Amino acid sequence: MIDSTTTQNNECPVARTLEAIGDRWSLMIVRDAFDGIRRFSEFQKSLGVAKNILSTRLKSLVELGVFEVQPASDGSAYKEYVLTDKGHELFAVVVSLRQWGERFLFQAQETRSALVDNEHVQTLMPIEVRSASGQALGPFDCHRVRVVVGES
Repeated sequence: MIDSTTTQNNECPVARTLEAIGDRWSLMIVRDAFDGIRRFSEFQKSLGVAKNILSTRLKSLVELGVFEVQPASDGSAYKEYVLTDKGHELFAVVVSLRQWGERFLFQAQETRSALVDNEHVQTLMPIEVRSASGQALGPFDCHRVRVVVGES
């Protein structure tokens, strides 16, 4: 759960995001949801995480609006955790983390999973940060400014 006393006075969106979803298990749950996992037992089996930790993370992600709880699609008594639009917006974050890991955390001949597009079954292009005009930007090509939400 988000600690409002920690985030309330923090102007940094990165800090607030990490407070909300930055722990390992939350991001792994979201990753698994992108792979089609929807039930508590499936998340638990895939991740091998303790049930109490999984329960806490799922509750937090539901409260944050990343997931919504729905009746099971097969009509059984189970509940399913379904990504919301807010949850789908995390796709680029998960892909970016994946691509960084692919580039820096595996040896040349080491086995790893790969994410491929459904139509062409090819690996994805690296995610890039782009300006409003479409120009690729690096960390020294932009800077932070203070803004107030709702101001133009």
